[in-house]
Amino acid sequence: MKVTIEDGCIGCGACESFCSDVFKVEDVCVVDESKIAGNEDCVKEAADACPVSVINVAE
Repeated sequence: MKVTIEDGCIGCGACESFCSDVFKVEDVCVVDESKIAGNEDCVKEAADACPVSVINVAE
């Protein structure tokens, strides 16, 4: 699974609240790619929850 963040992240923290192992919000969302394996379900939930739809998930 590949996860990318497009420009436009508003730093709201929704992704981090759904999947804090993978997503960290500093000024904007940062993805810890080493933690994606085993967290695929919450990564998808976080992408769906993003209010500005900037989290892209490719299988």
